[in-house]
Amino acid sequence: MLVKDVMTTKIKTVGPDSALRDVATLLGFYHISGLPVVTGDGTIVGVISEKDVLRAMYPKINEAIRLMASVQFDDLDREFRDVLDARVAEFMTPDVLTVGPDDQILRAVAVMIAHKIRRIPVATDGKLVGILSIGDVHKAVLKETFDHKLDRGGKRPDLKPRV
Repeated sequence: MLVKDVMTTKIKTVGPDSALRDVATLLGFYHISGLPVVTGDGTIVGVISEKDVLRAMYPKINEAIRLMASVQFDDLDREFRDVLDARVAEFMTPDVLTVGPDDQILRAVAVMIAHKIRRIPVATDGKLVGILSIGDVHKAVLKETFDHKLDRGGKRPDLKPRV
């Protein structure tokens, strides 16, 4: 199975000059955990994740926890509002791992596991053409398993929850 057979091609993206407010909105509204950062011509220049946004919004929490100090949440809340106007380029991860659309799924999964990432951009000549998530891989493997079983005369599994 190839990456292009499983990848998602309708991708939400942001630009490096987008505000973190836009990222937070997209992540929350579409229930996704990260976005590719692309230039106007579709060149991938980074990725930004929920963790990146949270680190930008609340950078002092880790330090406070480490020192077991009390946190002034009112101050953090004001800083949170200010950081939402910051630009994506300040907080994105610029070193992006990618896979190609003609790569084998197992290669993509190996890269994702080795680097502890749940989604990976799919690129051709540095341009974004899709994104592959662990969820996409799970769905494809399950579908292939069920289709194979049906082709051999098996019954479709009862996937209804039992109460």
